[in-house]
Amino acid sequence: MTKKGQRKATPEEAAAKALGRQLLEARQAAGLTQQDLAKRLGVSQSWIVRIEKHGIDVTLATLRRYVKALGEGFERVVEVRRPEQQKEPIAYPSASP
Repeated sequence: MTKKGQRKATPEEAAAKALGRQLLEARQAAGLTQQDLAKRLGVSQSWIVRIEKHGIDVTLATLRRYVKALGEGFERVVEVRRPEQQKEPIAYPSASP
């Protein structure tokens, strides 16, 4: 349900926000702050906020750079699926040490 006066998010907007949440969770799992990650990527902290909060500016190249900046033990996992299917993380620590 949406707040009064707000429209319902489109499927694309909802998917972008879900991706942003997954990236935020991966960054936190890596023990990095937004400032830490921004420094590794050579971008502003506000750019990290836009990606994590709104899913803005996420291209495949951006996704590759973001996950690489998380450090060792993270990998990209991209799935194409119907929205109603269970969501899996886009980046997560690998099982290897």
